[in-house]
Amino acid sequence: MRRTRLSGLLLLAGMLYAAPATASTHVYVQVGPPVTIVEPPPAMPHPGYVWRPGYYRWNHKKYEWVHGAWVNPPRGHAVWIPGHWAHEARGYYWINGHWR
Repeated sequence: MRRTRLSGLLLLAGMLYAAPATASTHVYVQVGPPVTIVEPPPAMPHPGYVWRPGYYRWNHKKYEWVHGAWVNPPRGHAVWIPGHWAHEARGYYWINGHWR
């Protein structure tokens, strides 16, 4: 009885700590994004800030331009990798930018 209970608890703990299955969370858009607007960055507000360029986001009806901005990196010498629109058979989908 005790061994069965311990096995059950270990199995439950393993299921709780297991990585969740990754499901596709892409929102597909049938129309490609407009040509990216090239914004010249304004003066850097503080030393060490990084320019995050603007991008188009989908608002469930149309593309909206999100202006670029100076951002404080999470750690010294971090590099911003911009997000971008990717395309596959189901349409266009957004891949988020991230720090490297």
